[in-house]
Amino acid sequence: MDRCAIIGFGMTAIEARKPGSTFADMVWEAVNKALDDAGITIKDVENVITTSNDFFDGRTISCMAVGDASGVREKNCSCTEGDGTFGAFYGLSRILSGAYGTTLVTAHSKGSESVSSLITNAAFDPIYERALGLDAITAAALQANAWMKATGATSEQLAMVSVKNHGNARHNPYAQLPMEITVKDVLESEMIADPLHKLDCSPVSDGACAILIAREGLVKKGRKKPVWIGGVNFCSDAYFLGDRDLAKAPALTKAAQKAYSMAGVANPAKEIQAAEVYDAFTHQELMWIEALGLAEAGQAGADLAKGRFALGGALPVNPSGGLLSGHPVIAAGLYRMAEAVRQLRGEAGAAQVDGAKRVVVQGMNGLCGQSHCVWVLESGK
Repeated sequence: MDRCAIIGFGMTAIEARKPGSTFADMVWEAVNKALDDAGITIKDVENVITTSNDFFDGRTISCMAVGDASGVREKNCSCTEGDGTFGAFYGLSRILSGAYGTTLVTAHSKGSESVSSLITNAAFDPIYERALGLDAITAAALQANAWMKATGATSEQLAMVSVKNHGNARHNPYAQLPMEITVKDVLESEMIADPLHKLDCSPVSDGACAILIAREGLVKKGRKKPVWIGGVNFCSDAYFLGDRDLAKAPALTKAAQKAYSMAGVANPAKEIQAAEVYDAFTHQELMWIEALGLAEAGQAGADLAKGRFALGGALPVNPSGGLLSGHPVIAAGLYRMAEAVRQLRGEAGAAQVDGAKRVVVQGMNGLCGQSHCVWVLESGK
């Protein structure tokens, strides 16, 4: 793969609601922060990718609401739906095609203006599944039960993920829910869908994020430290939940293996210094860790209990606080990429992972992790 780097990023603070900001307002803030971070102007951007969702935005062609704020005038612009990591993949592909040298990728979400249960229920098959009333949370509960039965993981281990990530969020000025909580707090929080308690689930959130990608020849000296894209891949699984083993994530494993191969990573558990993964629910962080090859099958919970994935541990996972501390749905994966950039530049403050040279990022689309996008980001050449 030709050498490309992330040269700038911008994020809004993640909040439960932003009543004073439109979609365009949020994206305008993120884009201008990204341009300032990269030390360029919108005139230097050759291509724009916006990432949004008609259902969450409550309008058709939702990308049109943020076009001007994304600087699309007199530029090639493409719109994607789903997670921001997939939008970034599309933006990178545009550069690798040779047609463009720089790409701006934006993603936004206002969960506060949505009814997530209705939207995610609509993701199910209309003939056989939708009438059952399933949504993202009840589907995740089915997955959690399947994975816990297959691996022997406990509710206490799931709760440890929440304790870790909310605690990490105390060091992140962008996080919505920085909290100091205990395993007991998690287990005594409201049961949402057995075995998932309220503190096992990510919150409803508003936010927007933007990143700038450039090919090597346009990464100028004197800018902030570029973060290089070592490898990237995405892979999808079956649509029907019944056609999948919900206790496994083979699509994530395949995507990770291809991204690692591209980046020259032979042993991810030893060659990756940190991970930013899509922890919409506590059990998913543990599942994704194993599928990414960062822990042996069935061992993520035990490794977590030993402190391996904590700040200061052997391989910190979600040092930013992850999505349990703020989940702007469509922008979530792009936030993970921006947080990885902060780590690799050494800008993460009290959440900084010592010696972070390579960070793996995972984004997700679809119910129970139907499809995954994996990025291996690196500092230096």
